[in-house]
Formats: sequence, structure tokens, C-alpha cells
Amino acid sequence: MSRFDKVINRKQTDSVKWDYTKKIFGVEDVLPMWVADMDFPAPDEVIEALHARVNHGIFGYTMPGTKMEKAVQVWLKKRHNWEIDPKTITYSPGIVTAISLAIHAFTSHDDKIVVQPPVYYPFFEIAQKHKREVLYNRLILNDDFRYEIDFADLETKLSDEKTKLFILCNPHNPSGRVWSREELTTIGNLCIKHNVLIISDDIHSDLLLFGSRYTPIASIREDFANQTITCVAPSKTFNLAGLQASILLIPNDSLKRKYHDVQQLFGLLSINTLGADAMEAAYSYGEKWLDELLPYLEENVVLIESYLHEHLPEVKIMRPESTYLVWLDTRSLNKSDKELQELLLKKGKIALHIGSKFGENGEGFLRMNIACPKDTLMAGLKRLATALT
Repeated sequence: MSRFDKVINRKQTDSVKWDYTKKIFGVEDVLPMWVADMDFPAPDEVIEALHARVNHGIFGYTMPGTKMEKAVQVWLKKRHNWEIDPKTITYSPGIVTAISLAIHAFTSHDDKIVVQPPVYYPFFEIAQKHKREVLYNRLILNDDFRYEIDFADLETKLSDEKTKLFILCNPHNPSGRVWSREELTTIGNLCIKHNVLIISDDIHSDLLLFGSRYTPIASIREDFANQTITCVAPSKTFNLAGLQASILLIPNDSLKRKYHDVQQLFGLLSINTLGADAMEAAYSYGEKWLDELLPYLEENVVLIESYLHEHLPEVKIMRPESTYLVWLDTRSLNKSDKELQELLLKKGKIALHIGSKFGENGEGFLRMNIACPKDTLMAGLKRLATALT
């Protein structure tokens, strides 16, 4: 039996996923498989590090130091063959926070920001809240049911003189697509050509499935690195989102100073003490746990594929190359997203993310979180079949 097979009751822990379905979806008695956190405990070494800090009993001001920098540096080199200079590291409570501060730092009210829907919705929602115009470089589904980038359209949008920022999602959420070195090189060349800053959200980069290889765009060439702010975190990898600790890698000193000025403006200068301890422990000792997790996630993907083939052949799954999120295509059912949501919540008693949340070209899709024990996953699949048949 795998350590990930154990079902743990998360109710009455103030879990957004398990305790707030009434507030978010208007119903209580549903199985939540929507928001991107796992139903698995963090690695033992992380829990031990947190116990050690709590047992010490003093929670004064702290700041991540050289041990943390070394842990990050070693992790990125070992897992992704990416050599970084520890001086490029900056900390943030979360990547959404980091992107928001970057928008404030590097764009003005009349500037434009490019995103690639269907994509993680805070990208465009935050940009809109900052009163920036969002340009949508819509991803294209090819004949192999994989997303491709419309590079001609991307260049058109990047060439707009008011476009100052491009937000990249690598690996891509919600589809799990890992962009190739060739695709990233084309993106980098276009952003250099049109002098557009790249914010690359690489939070799912450790969760590589089925032999996929991840390339950080900043690792390809020095000029790309100087045009890129890369966001990484242990939060998805090790289920630490509630501890609010993430990293920005900013090789360009001028960009780093501008970003730090905005951090000071909003008083977001460091990260939570417990979050820092968890991050350092995860990157230092969490590799064995992750190497056990990834095959389990792959098994869950195969289980879904088999179940849908037998019980719900009208629904297609886009096999993820990364992440524990699967992108389900229900367009053949000819249901609106409102109708899908109604069927899921009231008939199937399951809460999923509706595709249009990720942009207009996400309509007819569903995002399902499969980072759960197989018993939970099977219960969710049965509820999905109940809802859609």
C-alpha cells in the first residue's frame, strides 16, 4: 500500500477545498476536486522541521539565509540541470502576489499584458484589477489534442508598442502542457525583439509526468535570463500552499531593484518563518517523497483514462505532461458551462473547475484535481459519470 493511499479527513480544518464549498459553490454535500492542493501529507522531514521550530517556542523576525539559498540552488541543478546564482533569489508569500507586484513595478495604466488562455485565471484577473489591458494569445488545439502556441498572433500582440509584459505558464495550467525548448526559444526571441518582459510562472515544474522534460526559459540564453523573472515554489510540489512561501529568480539587477522597491512600498519584504523552514526542508530532503508521488499521479491519470474509456467515452482527457490537474473535454455533450456546473453540483455532487474560468476558449472543458488517494479518485469519477450521463 502506498503512503498516498491513506484517506485523511480534512474537514473542519478551515480547508478552502473541503470546508468552503458552501461559500464558493453554494452547496455543501459535494466532493471537492477543484482547487490545486493535494490530499496528501507533506514529507516527514518538512513536518519535523516545523515541529522543531514550534518546539523552540520563539517566533521573532527571521530571514532566509545561505542554507536556504544553497537548498534552492542544489534543487534546481539536480532536478532541472539549471545553474542559478543565489544572488538572483527573491522571496514572496506567493506567486500570485509576486505577479501582482511585478505588474505594479513594470507596467503603467495604459500598458498592455499578454496571456495565453485557457490559463490560470489570476493572470488576467490581476492584470484587470491593475487597470491594464489584457491581450489574449489563445492557445490552439492540434490534431493530437495538445495545445500549441499561435506564434503569428503572439508576435502581433507583442509588437504592440504598449505591450510591456508577457505572462508565461510553464508547465501550463490547466492543461499540463510542458513547453519545449524550441517553443520557449521562439517566445524568448520574440520578447527580446519587441522588448517585452517575461514573467514565467513555473510553479508546476517539479511535477513532471510520463518522462516529460522541463526547460526554464531563463536557462536557455543569457539575454533571455535578463529579460525574465521566473517564479518557483515548493507549494504545489510538496503541498505547502498554506505556508505561503515562494521564490522569484531575477538575474537582471535593474529589474531586481525595481521589484524590491515595490516590495518595500507594500511592506512585503520577506516570508513567513514556518514557510521558510518548510521550504528549506522540502528542497533539502523532499526528493524521495516526490519520487514516490510522481508514479502515483501517473497511475491516477491512467486510471482516469481507463474509466472514461469504459464509462464516459464522450469525455476526452488531455494527458498531462506535468501537474496533478487534468483537463477534460466535454464539448461533445453540447452543454453550456452553466449547465455543466448545475449537473456536476446537483446531480453528480462533485465540485470541479469549469473551463471558462480559464478564459473563453476553455468553454466546454473541466479541470479536475487528481492529487488524492485512489479511493477518492474513483468516488469522483463515479460522481462525474452520474452527472454527465
